[in-house]
Amino acid sequence: MALYTTRSQFVMAINGSIYFPGERFILNEQLSYSSFPDDFWGLGKRAPDTSKESYKFKQYYVYLHPQFLIAKSLFLGVPYQFQRVLDVDYRHGGLFDTQNVLGRNGYHISGLGLSLTYDTRNNAFSPDKGMMAQFYFDHFASVFGSDYQYTSYVIDLRRFLRIYKQQVLAIQIFGSFNTGETPLRSLSYLGGANTMRGYYAGRFRDKNAAVVQAEYRFPLFWRIGGVGFADAGNVGPELTDINFRHFKYSYGGGLRVALNQKEKLNLRLDYGVAKGSSQGFYLQLGEAF
Repeated sequence: MALYTTRSQFVMAINGSIYFPGERFILNEQLSYSSFPDDFWGLGKRAPDTSKESYKFKQYYVYLHPQFLIAKSLFLGVPYQFQRVLDVDYRHGGLFDTQNVLGRNGYHISGLGLSLTYDTRNNAFSPDKGMMAQFYFDHFASVFGSDYQYTSYVIDLRRFLRIYKQQVLAIQIFGSFNTGETPLRSLSYLGGANTMRGYYAGRFRDKNAAVVQAEYRFPLFWRIGGVGFADAGNVGPELTDINFRHFKYSYGGGLRVALNQKEKLNLRLDYGVAKGSSQGFYLQLGEAF
C-alpha cells in the first residue's frame, strides 16, 4: 500500500501473512514508513473532544512474527518489533508537555517476545466456524537497542459460530496492556478500521485498552453479503480502570463483496457510529477480525 497527498504527506506499508506448506510455519510481517499527521486528545478515557491537537512525525516500523506449529492447531511464535519516531512537530506547552507524554521528542524502540496461538478456524480470511486464542508479549529494553524499557502484552480471543446456513456470528475479545515506560506510538488505543469502528484511530489512548466486539454476517445475493456489528471498550492507566465508567461503544453495518469466493476473500465496506455521534467509513480488504 502506498499513499501520497497533495500536501507531500506519504505512507508506504507492506502487510501480510505467509503460510508455508501444511501451515507448519507462518510468517506475519508489517514493514512501513510514514510521514503523516495525526491527532491527539490527551491520555485517558475522559479526554474531551475539544482538546484535540494535531501533530506531525515520521515513523519507520518493522514487525516480524514467525510462528511454528508445535502441536495440532497450536503455534509457538517469536514476535519482534522495531519502531523509530523522529521529527515530531507538536504544540509546545500543550497536551504533550502538560501530560508529560513519553517520546514526544522522538525515540526508537526494539523488542523481542514470545507468543502462543491456538487456532481452529476453517479459513484465514472469513471463517464461519472455529476459534482463535492468542497471547503474546514483547519486551523492550536497552539490550535490544531500545530507548525505553517496557513490556507490552496482547490477548486476542475470537469465536466463529455458524448460526444458519451461511449466517455467522463472530465475537472477539481483545486486550492490549503495557507496563513500564511506554512511549507515545506504543500506547494502547481505541478506534480504527478493525476495532471500535466509528472512533478515530487513537481517539482514546492510555497504557491499557480492552474491546469486545460482535458481528453478524449474512449473504444477500450473488457475491454480496451484509454485516451488522457492535463494539464496547475502554482505556486506562491501570487494569482496574478498564470498567464501565465512561465506557465507549459503537455500532454500524456494512457490505461485503466476494473477490475470491473459493478463498472467501472479501472487499469490506463498513460504516460505524460511535458514542457521541462520531462516524467513520471504512473500505478495506478482508474482515475486521
